[in-house]
Amino acid sequence: MICPKCESEYVDGITVCPTCNVELVTLEEFEANLTEPSDWITVYAASDIIEATMLKDNLESAGIETIIIDKQDSNFPAWGDLSVIKIDVKKTDAEEAKKLIDAILNDDERED
Repeated sequence: MICPKCESEYVDGITVCPTCNVELVTLEEFEANLTEPSDWITVYAASDIIEATMLKDNLESAGIETIIIDKQDSNFPAWGDLSVIKIDVKKTDAEEAKKLIDAILNDDERED
């Protein structure tokens, strides 16, 4: 048995993780629910970390798990900020995430 939250393993007979207070699952169930990089897709590319973090917070408040991938490279000799910050979500949430991002960005443009 394994805790799906902290990934601690327990002997048979234990049904709840004493640390997380979460119901344990079998190792097979746990491995079947692991996500792979191919499960994620980029839904937006931001130019600064503040915008990416704001969008991530909004997506997560809507129940969409989100990852920020910062491709900033300080070794690249160029003027200005050429970094690309990607916002990735699970493929199953991509359409909903895109709609939410569009709504947020279009609402911001109307306020300007």
